[in-house]
Amino acid sequence: MNPRRREILKLVSRDNKITVSELADRFNVSAVTIRQDLDFLEHEGFLKRIHGGVISIDSDDISSRLAVNYESKIRIARKASSFVRSGETILIEGGSTNTILAKEVAKKEGITVITPNIFITREFRKSRDNNVILLGGIYQKESESLIGSMTKSCIDSMNFRKAFFGIDGFTIETGFTSKDMMRAEIAAYIAQKSEEAFVLTDSSKFGRSELIKLFDVEDVQYLITDEGIPQNERSYLEEKGMHVIIA
Repeated sequence: MNPRRREILKLVSRDNKITVSELADRFNVSAVTIRQDLDFLEHEGFLKRIHGGVISIDSDDISSRLAVNYESKIRIARKASSFVRSGETILIEGGSTNTILAKEVAKKEGITVITPNIFITREFRKSRDNNVILLGGIYQKESESLIGSMTKSCIDSMNFRKAFFGIDGFTIETGFTSKDMMRAEIAAYIAQKSEEAFVLTDSSKFGRSELIKLFDVEDVQYLITDEGIPQNERSYLEEKGMHVIIA
């Protein structure tokens, strides 16, 4: 992901649609070079090619959200990856930032990754040095996550120390929240079992309250975010004993 491709993501996220010629003029490169960039970004699931240009993916699935605040997400994911050591077993729950974390972890060796998310398992398809355990359950098509009582039973049979979560919102009044009731149930179950729980989120999620509570602040040991986190919410979390890490 070179700087030009990152800038293209920003432009598409902002404008929703842009042409090859506009991009070629903006970056002073050939249309062939821009098409190569767009082919790469489409293959990685960040956007969708159309005749003469590109559009953002208009849905709530992981691939459509990867491009939003991508620069912050990749810094957060890389910081989170620094907490993962060779020989460890970790659980990655889901979300766009955690998908980038999976990409980073796949570069390491000797890691066992447990996940209820099929999208995340695909990040390890070329990794020969790590093991991936996909939990069972009911398949939720939009999020590509597995949910339900079978997923809980699988979690009960697994041993892991560290778990990584995404969120949809946080306020001091409501705590960590999610748009998805069924995924929230699984995330809360995982958090109760984890020795070290990490929330990975860009700062745009602060000040927002979504449908369902995920877990208590006391259930999370680490928050990794960017410098945009509001100071009052950062202070509140640190007073509660959480390690707030700015990536």
